[in-house]
Amino acid sequence: MGSKNKLKRFRENETFANVVQPTREEALSGKFALKGKWREHFFKNDNPVVLELGCGKGEYSVNLAQKYPEKNFIGVDIKGARFWRGAKTALEEVLPNVGFLRTQIELIEYFFEEDEVDGIWITFPDPQIKYKRTKHRLTNDVFLERYKKILRSGGIIHLKTDSEFMHGYTLGLLHGSGHEVLYANHDVYKNSGSPEEVTSIQTFYESMYLEEGKPITYIRFKLSP
Repeated sequence: MGSKNKLKRFRENETFANVVQPTREEALSGKFALKGKWREHFFKNDNPVVLELGCGKGEYSVNLAQKYPEKNFIGVDIKGARFWRGAKTALEEVLPNVGFLRTQIELIEYFFEEDEVDGIWITFPDPQIKYKRTKHRLTNDVFLERYKKILRSGGIIHLKTDSEFMHGYTLGLLHGSGHEVLYANHDVYKNSGSPEEVTSIQTFYESMYLEEGKPITYIRFKLSP
């Protein structure tokens, strides 16, 4: 994407009512106005809030919002030029139950209050295979602790990935840490019994992976208290 196109998207994001772009300072200072008040002030309803972390173009957030109008969805990503597509689609299709938050995922606990989030989707994250990159892996112990701070008790986390490494790493970590694995599938399109919301929604990159013959994996789990 050219820099002109990126700048155009950044400018458009600033005009979108469904996009929130706080500064890092705003988060760390504890002055982020929507923390604890997403339902009341942003969505203006009392429905459950579900996050999509590393939402990319926002396809999953938008499709889940269409599928479940009784829930609120927030796509989270630092790359605003990417989720511009999802934000624009949501506005064009008049989907009041989806929004986008531009931030780094390691700051997530600064934007949501304890028990404010009902569920989390992690879709096709970078597996960060190199050992030095382990700290950036979105299902490592440190990130799971961050999610625990904002998830209500019993809140569900979903991991959908084309990386067999990420799938195996996460399963091993969950079992080793005593978390509850509710469902795991190492090839959702070939094995029967895959949840409908996993196979009926495909991201841009997912369709490319499928064309390459890559299996798509999925884990649904709960964090131990």
